[in-house]
Amino acid sequence: MKKIVKLMFSQTSIIILLLAFQVLFLFSGALRITEDEHFTYLSGAIRALSVVVMVYIINKGGNPESKLSWIIQIAVFPIFGTFLYIFVQGQKLPLVFNKESKRIRRKTSAYVKQEGDILRELWAKDRRKYNFVKYMNEYADVSAFKNTDVTYFSLGEEKWKVMLREMEKAEKYIFLEYFIIGEGKMWGSILEVLKRKAAQGVDVRVMYDGMGCLTLLPASYPSRLRKMGIKCRVFNPFRPLLSTIQNNRDHRKILVIDGKTAFSGGVNLSDEYVNITAPYGHWKDTAVMLKGKAAFSFTIMFLELWQIAERKRIDDYEVFRPADFGGREVKGYVMPYCDSPFDGELVGETVYMDILSKAKEYVHITTPYMIIDNEMITALGSAAKSGVDVKIIVPHKADHWYAHAVAKAYYAELIARGVKLYEYMPGFIHSKSFVSDGNTAVVGTINMDYRSLYLHFECAVWMYDHPVIGDIEGDFQRTLTKCRPITAESCKVRGARKILYAILRVFAPLM
Repeated sequence: MKKIVKLMFSQTSIIILLLAFQVLFLFSGALRITEDEHFTYLSGAIRALSVVVMVYIINKGGNPESKLSWIIQIAVFPIFGTFLYIFVQGQKLPLVFNKESKRIRRKTSAYVKQEGDILRELWAKDRRKYNFVKYMNEYADVSAFKNTDVTYFSLGEEKWKVMLREMEKAEKYIFLEYFIIGEGKMWGSILEVLKRKAAQGVDVRVMYDGMGCLTLLPASYPSRLRKMGIKCRVFNPFRPLLSTIQNNRDHRKILVIDGKTAFSGGVNLSDEYVNITAPYGHWKDTAVMLKGKAAFSFTIMFLELWQIAERKRIDDYEVFRPADFGGREVKGYVMPYCDSPFDGELVGETVYMDILSKAKEYVHITTPYMIIDNEMITALGSAAKSGVDVKIIVPHKADHWYAHAVAKAYYAELIARGVKLYEYMPGFIHSKSFVSDGNTAVVGTINMDYRSLYLHFECAVWMYDHPVIGDIEGDFQRTLTKCRPITAESCKVRGARKILYAILRVFAPLM
């Protein structure tokens, strides 16, 4: 009984109740206007407004599938759909957020200027790679680096062990930014190191997403960490307000130490990510560790969002730059990058599309969620039809049933276009990686779904002609032996399930 009462009055339950109340309020208002004869003229005016709104949606920028989802909703429920669209899209907070994000990016761009010798080398080596890196520097404010060690972790357990060791070496700062932090053995061991380093005078900062940790950490958790000497901020705290800003989550996973060592990838800080618990079978995840000049890019990424969460500007980023980046002479190029929903560039999707369009032999992909737009379907299909071996590993077991169901709605079409799909049979694959032709790879946080590609703050590492790429492809091949191919016959759906998949696909961009 105590658990039920606690759940009823928890922060999560109250927020869900308030959100439901807002939707119910809008729906009841729309219903009354529709049915009450006293509102005949108002009903007609709103229906006329719904046409104006649909025309506006068609002509505004953005993802076509997302616009189509809204148009269908407004066409079927003109009054309620129009109310909901104006209410959700009309919030001022995203505009304020956007303005501050752009101001910070203008200041930090000075720290990510591309070194000219790298561009000259790429020009001579591969003109297409040169064009891509130049685009990323000019439009995504990121740079490619040489002489950066990259270590690839094929499981979360491997990353966990090494990150504990590396944090012990910190002298100036440890910055952590994660979508999910869950109390347990993994986070407990990390927290012990953070407390000890903070007591030694190291600048320790922790930032986590307000939605990702909504049910995992209490609202008082930041103050609990501050008592340990750890600075803590919640990025975009989830509030009971229907607004587009609630969609813009911090999905990044960053650990950066003294600007010399950085970690990223799919692994969050919770026990299921290192297979201490197994709610969905074996959890397959991946990550990378960077040592060298490229690692400082993650310091800049972290500080950009930290300022927004802290609401306090940083005037001098130079104090965070190490005097000596360490590292050694390593072949190849490494480019950490981030993606923002406010920068006007679909950086995450552009990187994936670039790999697909330039592949000659193969593109091998792992992704936990595959809810993709027509452009990505076309790119995958075009690569496969041109003779490129396109293989995608997806989970066998789902952590979110609806995301898994929507993904299945794309299987038959992709297979018909020549894409080869496989299910990871031991459990859930959370890895987000692309590897192509033995010379190009990406490991990061970016799923192949609308939320990652259009709505979230994300990050990843692009690598070219680097020795670690062989490790990534080798892991893909080993993982493939634990997978079952998805065939045209096995993904056929009939009856009610076929109707459900069709509906889910239409509204996928709004999920």
